[in-house]
Amino acid sequence: MAPKEWTVHNPDGKQRVIVTKELPGNRWLDILTDARCRVEVCSSDDVLTVDEITERIGDSCHGAIGQLTEDWNAGLFATLAAAGGTAYSNYAVGYNNVDVPGATAAGIGVGNTPGVLTETTAEMAVSLTFSAGRRVAEADRFMRGGRYLGWLPSLFMGMRFCGGTVGIIGAGRIGAAYARMMVEGHKMNLVYFDLYRNETLEQYVSDYSDFLVAHGEDSVTCRRAETLDDLLSVADVVSLHTVLDDTTRHLIDAERLATMKPDAILVNSSRGPVIDEAALVEHCAANPQFTAGLDVFEDEPAMKPGLAELDNVVIVPHIASATKWTREGMATLAAANVAAILREYPLWERDDVLPFLLGDVPRAAPSIVNAAELHLNQ
Repeated sequence: MAPKEWTVHNPDGKQRVIVTKELPGNRWLDILTDARCRVEVCSSDDVLTVDEITERIGDSCHGAIGQLTEDWNAGLFATLAAAGGTAYSNYAVGYNNVDVPGATAAGIGVGNTPGVLTETTAEMAVSLTFSAGRRVAEADRFMRGGRYLGWLPSLFMGMRFCGGTVGIIGAGRIGAAYARMMVEGHKMNLVYFDLYRNETLEQYVSDYSDFLVAHGEDSVTCRRAETLDDLLSVADVVSLHTVLDDTTRHLIDAERLATMKPDAILVNSSRGPVIDEAALVEHCAANPQFTAGLDVFEDEPAMKPGLAELDNVVIVPHIASATKWTREGMATLAAANVAAILREYPLWERDDVLPFLLGDVPRAAPSIVNAAELHLNQ
């Protein structure tokens, strides 16, 4: 394997930080160079292996920014710690690729990038919902293939969303944002499944329902499902916004797919392994009225055999956060996490991360997931 090319910024910097992919924008780089860091950025689009990252860390490295496609395991963090490192940030809100206990044992703070991709990811889930439900990708292929011979009464009939029921699994930031978009934008009733009640979301829907009634329109409803099967059996659209752990891996399997309506829409912009992808392929092949929209995949970047051949599945390559504002914001937060640890700044104690994206960067670490374990604010 040919060695990867790396670009060096601020070569005289006092602390060395490696960044495993080129990141959008310049603000992130300014944050690190202002912190007197020598920044080394990998120019390759290939996913770096553990051995390649280990080699780049070398004998002296103080921090790193990595990708969700990389395996940041305990051994890698031990290597980073041995090189003098104390800071790592994932360029993502999720960190399933990161051995956080291993990082904690090595004394490495682990950052992530929440709060900047909420609406962007929710918007993509909405896009997938409509692309699947209104058969946009399928119709696009039909048109490009020269098969359109004129308007027909039954050509590419899809779902009408207004007045239907949208179900969300995981009512956190992104799930709640998606729910509001579907309820307020399309007057859908909402049912959600989550370990915790989201009273703010329930009140939002109630207030919006009152607004509709005051203007002579039908009300909308919101309720928390007692069980997952309850949600799956009543929802016209099911959108996944859950974390990935042992309790959610293959949460949607063959049995639960069979519980859903035969013409339902399943959307996944969370984590690929939440769906048993092989079971989904079989279900979609047997139920052509059922549609799905996927931004993530179980064996990413690979897909299970047969998925790509299904007309009733819309597939996009993990682009839910792919807007300029969001991806540049993620880079800013990742860099701010690393710089703050290296400069021994305190943790940011507010949920709103917009101050990091606008104006002067606060002297704080926006999000360190193992801060309590490392006693970073004590």
